[in-house]
Amino acid sequence: MIQTAIHYFLHFGMPLFIAYMFFRDDYKRVYLILLATMLVDLDHLLATPIFSPNRCSINFHPLHTYYAMAVYAAMLFLPKPYKIIGLGLLLHMLTDLNDCVMIYLNCPQCLSEAPALELVEWLVKATRF
Repeated sequence: MIQTAIHYFLHFGMPLFIAYMFFRDDYKRVYLILLATMLVDLDHLLATPIFSPNRCSINFHPLHTYYAMAVYAAMLFLPKPYKIIGLGLLLHMLTDLNDCVMIYLNCPQCLSEAPALELVEWLVKATRF
């Protein structure tokens, strides 16, 4: 339940916060662009099953790979609106990575075959005090 609430806040609330704080003069248009980047999840349609609650999307779906993320990061150096699209895509990847970490914390064996397992394990170890 808390994972779902955090997930949807990061998908809908955080983009609004970012749009308003950093693009105040044009925040409505920026917010819509950031929301539109959620279309990146269309690559989930290529997976079988399409939805799996314990699947880590990072490096599993084609548009969620490390290579794709490098392209999204490079987009930050392009002019608007590409910069905003890249920002939205990276925020989406961070949201999905947060899901992976939360799944791992609740059920480490659930991610035993996840392509991003090493990254998730490293993040969990790096953030534990």
